[in-house]
Amino acid sequence: MKILVVDDYATMRRIVRNLLTQIGYNDVDEAGDGVSALQKLRADKFGLVISDWNMEPMTGLQLLKEIRADNKLSGTPFIMVTAESKTENVVAAKEAGVNNYIVKPFNAETLKQKIQSVIGG
Repeated sequence: MKILVVDDYATMRRIVRNLLTQIGYNDVDEAGDGVSALQKLRADKFGLVISDWNMEPMTGLQLLKEIRADNKLSGTPFIMVTAESKTENVVAAKEAGVNNYIVKPFNAETLKQKIQSVIGG
């Protein structure tokens, strides 16, 4: 399964990629923002998107809404990553159709559990 990691910080993309490798996911691509993530999603097939919430110019929430509004992409599993666990953020993400939510910092085991809850296995 191919996974797209979206974060505007290269260091965070690298950390998530390394955690994914630790838990057995090696087919990983990266995008530095929501706009390039959408381009990649429309050009290739991904089984999961793991996206940061706080990005410019398109936030993770905006990216999620774009994906859910696109007939070809709307079924793509989406995990939101954020440093904030504010209730209104969780509610907004759920309303937009997020599959799961991870609060930073997190480890490989947490990531594995969240992915399994979204895609099964």
